[in-house]
Amino acid sequence: MGVPAESRRRRPLEWDEEELSTAQKLARRECDWKGRLRRNGTHVREKLRNFGLQQEYDTHDPSGHEMLELPFLKKRSRIVEIVAANDLVFALAHSGVCVVFHRTTNKRVCYLNVHKDEVIRSLFYNKSCNAVITVSVYASENYSSLKCRSVPVEFIRRGQPDAGFPLFESESLKWPGFVEFDDVNGKVLTFSALDSIYKVFDLKNYNLLFEIRDSRVQEIKISPGIMLLIFERMANHVPLKILSIEDGTELKAFNHLLHRNKKIDFIEQFNEKLLVKQENENLQILDVLSGKVTEVNRTEFMTPSAFIFLYENQLFLTFRESTVGVWNFKGELVTSFEDHLLWHPDCNTNNIYINTGQDMIISYCRSGDGEHDRLRRAYGRGCKAPGSINVSNILTGKCLAKIRAPEGGSEADVRAQQALEEVTALFYDEERNEVLTGNKMGVVHVWTN
Repeated sequence: MGVPAESRRRRPLEWDEEELSTAQKLARRECDWKGRLRRNGTHVREKLRNFGLQQEYDTHDPSGHEMLELPFLKKRSRIVEIVAANDLVFALAHSGVCVVFHRTTNKRVCYLNVHKDEVIRSLFYNKSCNAVITVSVYASENYSSLKCRSVPVEFIRRGQPDAGFPLFESESLKWPGFVEFDDVNGKVLTFSALDSIYKVFDLKNYNLLFEIRDSRVQEIKISPGIMLLIFERMANHVPLKILSIEDGTELKAFNHLLHRNKKIDFIEQFNEKLLVKQENENLQILDVLSGKVTEVNRTEFMTPSAFIFLYENQLFLTFRESTVGVWNFKGELVTSFEDHLLWHPDCNTNNIYINTGQDMIISYCRSGDGEHDRLRRAYGRGCKAPGSINVSNILTGKCLAKIRAPEGGSEADVRAQQALEEVTALFYDEERNEVLTGNKMGVVHVWTN
């Protein structure tokens, strides 16, 4: 799955021992964590102290929708994705309209929809060339094929979104074809369902690097420096292959044994670690270099709805039924959060944010018991209390800061209360120290101090 946090690129996995021993690396990391925890806890609290609602942007403007042809594009719709690039804020609504706002003037700059029948499905900010990539479908094509465009941020700032250029025109991205942007490795993966070909492109210049022609490949997982190819399952095993993501060189091919007649819940790759879980079976963590398998009891590790791998800290997050867990590759739960109950049980990377240091998570959360009682008193038993934006340390589980609804009845207080009702998208602009949230009404709110 895609992550809204930038990770510094790690060198490709090499199939030999590194200079430092495991004990040395763990000791160094442990010392670094302890020092970083002390520094960052105070620093984050100070940065996010007294955060309040500063600005709001409405993506719905009946008078501004004249260039849009499709009726549903003109209707108010919830925000599904927010991206910040320099001094611009990009807000994508569920309807497919994407609106750009300027943080200095607080005015709408333009719509990213450059064609009247264009429905934008997702955004990607390509930091390597300071451009925004849109992934769209079109009514004229019966919404059947994905089309990608790259637009330099400088042209968007001038109100010229049509100054971009199309990408991957040679690819047939009809369903179940797809395009995936990998910020960690600086790569793009496409799949053409028409001829069952996967292709890897360079994110810096969009040049084709290599392609994979094998109809037996069922899925591809990307990790720093490598790709895991998952082939069609056999009766008692699944064939797997690991390639270099730089040039497609095969690094290892092997079979992983399976329990017969048990469906595969997931197969995930993280550097040299392979995570495999079958229905009603233990989690298996395989070291593909040594062949060692670590098992985690199925009662301790239940299949999550989503993963996020923390490449910097050699950990991974799991999301299941509104709760977040932090695990290491020994199969140990290393962090339980004291106050981080997600509002949305169907977590996706558009309504949480993990910082570049990968030690902080920001999410839209439900209130704890004490907080819930306070809100019920403030808003009345029959009213739906708003949630809060919680900032927690991933390594300790401690809540570092919280943006919560004020109890007052002033106009400003009421606006802040409404802004925290049914938040559907979230983004943290680390450069400007601003939290941006979007709600079901299609309004984006900016929180800062």
